[in-house]
Amino acid sequence: MAKKEEAGISLETAFEQLEDVIERLQDNEISLEDAFKEYEQGMQLLKYCSESIDRVEKQVLKISESGELCEFD
Repeated sequence: MAKKEEAGISLETAFEQLEDVIERLQDNEISLEDAFKEYEQGMQLLKYCSESIDRVEKQVLKISESGELCEFD
């Protein structure tokens, strides 16, 4: 999956695609070459998901005891 493609998908879609990759990797008939391609795609998806979750975590706000909003650490 290219960076261009990743930018246009939601986190949920990326997780669905990752599940599809896992299913294809579990197929006993997959060639070594195809398995490697699937593995690479899965790793790119996993990186995209991880980065997306990190961005969301940084945007989450919490209310401090004084009632002020501050960034989630």
